[in-house]
Amino acid sequence: MKRVMLTVAYDGTNYHGWQIQPNVVTVESVLNETLSALLQEEIKVIGASRTDTGVHALGNIAVFDTQARMPAEKISYALNQRLPQDICIQASKEVSQNFHPRRHNSKKTYAYKIWNSAFPMPIYRLYSHFTYVPLDVDAMQRAANYLVGEHDFKSFCSVATTAETTVRTLYEIAVERAGEMITIRVVGSGFLYNMVRIIAGTLIEVGKGSLVPERIEEILKACDRAVAGPTAPACGLSLVQYEFLDI
Repeated sequence: MKRVMLTVAYDGTNYHGWQIQPNVVTVESVLNETLSALLQEEIKVIGASRTDTGVHALGNIAVFDTQARMPAEKISYALNQRLPQDICIQASKEVSQNFHPRRHNSKKTYAYKIWNSAFPMPIYRLYSHFTYVPLDVDAMQRAANYLVGEHDFKSFCSVATTAETTVRTLYEIAVERAGEMITIRVVGSGFLYNMVRIIAGTLIEVGKGSLVPERIEEILKACDRAVAGPTAPACGLSLVQYEFLDI
């Protein structure tokens, strides 16, 4: 028996998120079905991040146990021949039996993209949030700076969260414009349910001038979801990278 780690990229448009749910297609369900057929045994993957419906990933992580003799590094090639075009394994390798992607210390990077122009751009409609209201990127960055460090992010998570604690550490938030595309890049130790999308929605309100940057500090201290901005649409969000710190 060996444990294999997959780096999984996917376009989340046609999936009801990562996690298996009844009567809908998810990324996890497709991986389980495809791996089971490939390796001729029942496979159930464990995902690092349970991305929501419509959220994309350049490098989510999943592990599974198998008795197959196929070398771990070859599984990615064989699997990609069977997967749909909107899911592609970027790497596969053997890891220790005690490795669990949600229990090891890691740095996770998310990117939220905003197409900020007078008109939508059709080719970006599935991978960015469109707003025609001009956004002040400098003000958004000043607001984002208040979120860096260890804080209670209760104001920035869904009220439906089941997390034991809402304290998280953000290492970096960068807000950058390239032409008409704005990218909010967030690096942290972990994220709460809808946390990045609520941060993005709140920073957009700052960019519009509806909130002053200094208001972010008060929103953090309030620990009240009602005082933060709206949850930005899922299509703009991508899980970019996982970096494990203790393997």
